[in-house]
Amino acid sequence: MADARRTVEVIWRIESPRLIASLTRLVRDVGLAEELAQDAFVTALEQWPVTGVPDKPGAWLLVTARHRAIDLIRREQNRDAKYAVLAAGIADEGPADRIVDEPIGDDLLSLVFLTCHPVLPRESRIALTLRLFGGLTTEEIARAYLVPSPTIGQRVSRAKRTLAEAHVPFEVPQADEMPARVGSVLEVLYVIFTEGHAATSGATWIRRDLADEAMRLGRVLAALLPREPEVHGLVALMELQASRFDARGDGVLLQDQDRRFWDHTLIEHGLAELDRATTLGKPLGPYTVQAAIAACHSRARTFEDTDWEAITALYDALTQLTPSPVVELNRAVAVLHADGPQAALVALDAIRHDPRLARYHLLGAVRADVLARLGRTDEAAEELERAAALAPTQRERNLLMARSAAVAESPVLDVGGD
Repeated sequence: MADARRTVEVIWRIESPRLIASLTRLVRDVGLAEELAQDAFVTALEQWPVTGVPDKPGAWLLVTARHRAIDLIRREQNRDAKYAVLAAGIADEGPADRIVDEPIGDDLLSLVFLTCHPVLPRESRIALTLRLFGGLTTEEIARAYLVPSPTIGQRVSRAKRTLAEAHVPFEVPQADEMPARVGSVLEVLYVIFTEGHAATSGATWIRRDLADEAMRLGRVLAALLPREPEVHGLVALMELQASRFDARGDGVLLQDQDRRFWDHTLIEHGLAELDRATTLGKPLGPYTVQAAIAACHSRARTFEDTDWEAITALYDALTQLTPSPVVELNRAVAVLHADGPQAALVALDAIRHDPRLARYHLLGAVRADVLARLGRTDEAAEELERAAALAPTQRERNLLMARSAAVAESPVLDVGGD
């Protein structure tokens, strides 16, 4: 029985985005569509362990959900004419197994553009996307983000209510809206990945479940939008960064990583995605430029072989696309390795008092490295202590304090540009 339940759950994870997308098109309400899909899932849990998994589980789930939808709509259509229209629309769809065999791309695209609609706050977009487009349960999302399940449930409920009240259409955006709307989707996926790549809470440095989910959804989106370079750029960026997870461990800096532990399959995939992004004949966007920076690291056989001049030039391009003090900070790391610590200190001093970096611990970590290289070890130790006090995780705090204590014995402490 446990194995049968697990089989149903795996099928649900695969089929639920497609099922919810199809149902949302039919009933024009994502909240109702999810309820219908979950009703079908419960029915599958009851029946499949006894009858066996059908040959086309997706079609079976859709048939079951449609029957439930028709029953609900028939009960309501005498009171509200709009339900009669919905009932007729569902009847016109034809057999569910035929529908399931038809291309689903537009429905899935409509679903992800709905869950990432700008009318929703970022946290709601993330929760709703993981729930509906990713197929994760409320409990799985809560566990990944280290928050109570009711909090995630409330975010999802509020998001669906907001979409309904705002009458957000279930559709793929028009061409003139597409760049901004794609940007909203990519932002959500990268926020999910970043929380996995550099966790802002909890005891661990890397949370693979979130990073892996973001990459999976990114690949799905790239298949749905093959002509959008920034989608491929984001997939490339995530794969190239994730390729270093095994070597990075709990805070191993880039120059100290054993590159034999890098995932070269992910690197190969990431470089291929970057090539797609740069050969579509459109201007490069910020995700593609960041992927190109990551590619410079991935192509270098050793840390010393890294092309820091190219990385500095790419950061110059990135500052034009997305000006921010964090980009300037990362550029300063590249300047450190390309032109030396004095040039890097000049770059850091230009952003040192930016209020947006006031509580950003990596500013102190980078500045400490530069000061140590210049022989100013006392100042470097103080910077590391301040950085440790601002670090978001205990492991990062411990690492920075250990580096502070080691400055006097080993004054050159490289941050590595990771």
